[in-house]
Amino acid sequence: MPFLTPDAPPVDPAEFLTRPRQERIRLLATFWGEYGFGTPKMVHTIYIVKLLVLYVGGGVALATLTSDVGGMFDIGQWWDQPIIYQKLVLWTLFLELFGIGGTWGPLAAHFKPMTGGISYWARPDTIRLPPWPGKVPFTAGDNRTPFDVLLYLATLASFLYAAASGGTRLDGFGVTMVEPGLMALSAALLVLCGLRDKVLFLASRGEQYLPILVISALAGATLTFTDFIVAAKLVIVIVWVGASISKMNHHFLNVIPPMVSNAPFIPTFLKRAHYRSLPDDLKPSRLAWFMAHVLGTTAELAVPLVLLFSTNWTITLLAVGSMVLFHVFITQTFPLAVPLEWNILFGYIAVFLFAGHFAGDGYGIGDFSEAWMLPVFVAALVFFPVLGNLRPDLVSFLPSMRQYAGNWASATWAFAPGAEAKLNQLKRPAKNQIDQLIEGMGYDPDVAEMTMQMTLSWRSMHSQGRGLFSVLQNYLGDEYETYSLREAEFCCNSIIGWNFGDGHLHDDQLIDALQRRLDFAPGEFVVAWVESQPIHRPTQEYFVMDAALGIVERGTWLVADCVKEQPWLPNGPVPTDVSWRHPDYHPASAPAPASAPAPRANA
Repeated sequence: MPFLTPDAPPVDPAEFLTRPRQERIRLLATFWGEYGFGTPKMVHTIYIVKLLVLYVGGGVALATLTSDVGGMFDIGQWWDQPIIYQKLVLWTLFLELFGIGGTWGPLAAHFKPMTGGISYWARPDTIRLPPWPGKVPFTAGDNRTPFDVLLYLATLASFLYAAASGGTRLDGFGVTMVEPGLMALSAALLVLCGLRDKVLFLASRGEQYLPILVISALAGATLTFTDFIVAAKLVIVIVWVGASISKMNHHFLNVIPPMVSNAPFIPTFLKRAHYRSLPDDLKPSRLAWFMAHVLGTTAELAVPLVLLFSTNWTITLLAVGSMVLFHVFITQTFPLAVPLEWNILFGYIAVFLFAGHFAGDGYGIGDFSEAWMLPVFVAALVFFPVLGNLRPDLVSFLPSMRQYAGNWASATWAFAPGAEAKLNQLKRPAKNQIDQLIEGMGYDPDVAEMTMQMTLSWRSMHSQGRGLFSVLQNYLGDEYETYSLREAEFCCNSIIGWNFGDGHLHDDQLIDALQRRLDFAPGEFVVAWVESQPIHRPTQEYFVMDAALGIVERGTWLVADCVKEQPWLPNGPVPTDVSWRHPDYHPASAPAPASAPAPRANA
């Protein structure tokens, strides 16, 4: 892979765009199998520098210089100090909420400018998405107000101030901790931010860091030091175990090959080995199955449980090393949401909690000071993962602990000719990605279009992509070839400043907000959207939405039908079961069901 120039598919871009859509998807999916996005290594180098200098270097310097635990290079003095753990969490929260952590830069479709985050969230009149606008007072509406901006900036400031504070020695604690009141303030502001705009809570990775803020706020009053450490162990173990359980599905096997293919430093022969037979058969190989279900789900379930219960020092050290390698592997693949900081932090947390506070030294799961603490903490931490896997429509895939699981709410946007340009009328700091590539990066329009279609091929390599393209083929009929298709996750990034693969950030709530601002005509902007698969059902529920008309079709497909197909659907669209269709607006190729139930209320 060149350092300065990207790898590109071996086809003339102008000629490529004249081919049928599914043929284009096949060519690009096959290309992805060997080269991933084709990103030049210069881009990966930028991410590595950001990770090592800004995140690791900046975070360690801030934590050590303000904590009286020795200099930043005196690692032996501070690696097992709880205040360093707390401050690195606060530093991570700050960078994530600022917008220079996960989903930053070109690998997340922020081409120019490369930073979303603060440039959106500190700007009045951009779009916000409250999680429960009809239920939580004072959160209705989708327009960012000066109050929202001040609340956001105050939350950022609270993270940074707490991270730079000197710390305090609590009664009964033999170590220095961040002042609990500062952690409580940070937690409260984060919750308020999230109630006004769910994007901010998810962007901060609040589902994983808020529990740490809460137990830090309780330290010294409700929790002893041992309670604090054991509760922190429960937080990270439930993240790992929850993620493992959510990967026990038909989707996850399809995640590994395109993820490995996008890793810049893995040899081509090893990338090809993750597919049955490139270029004709892109189904996962036996090696991919081993990576997914042995080194993936099995290891991520078993090793954390060993860490939680082991009182054998050698076994504990081996388990710690395994989890560090697990997160290093994910980091070096540069997944499209680029959660590099999160993975490095979790590697450090594994060392800090389980090697620095060994269960055999009195920091085991049975060492809570009060018997009620274990069931209460476990119940609180598993509530949203359990609910989210049973009712994914109610909980984002992040609090559901389905990161990397392949079981995601997803969407594909379809624009009639010229309609996509309307999005540039929105108040936001960035234009559409196609315009960022052409105007900001100097791409030829045909090359820019082919680059954007790479994201469609990536989605087609996952199970839900095959269902979404099937729904659009059925719905648009002969017009399928005339529409411009876009991967919704990437479009969402340019509209609200952040996305981590969560379709709940670009469902009908966002489409309604766009329609109120842009007034698309019927047929100009069509969305195929699918919910995550509930853990106890074999199907996924989808809807088709016309921005001007609302939801016009609902139905389901069998996940098994999607995973057995090739990305380019050589056998035609996968079967779908239409449960409701708008009586006056449906594709001519398929009549409405004889008896159609009324649609559910828009989520």
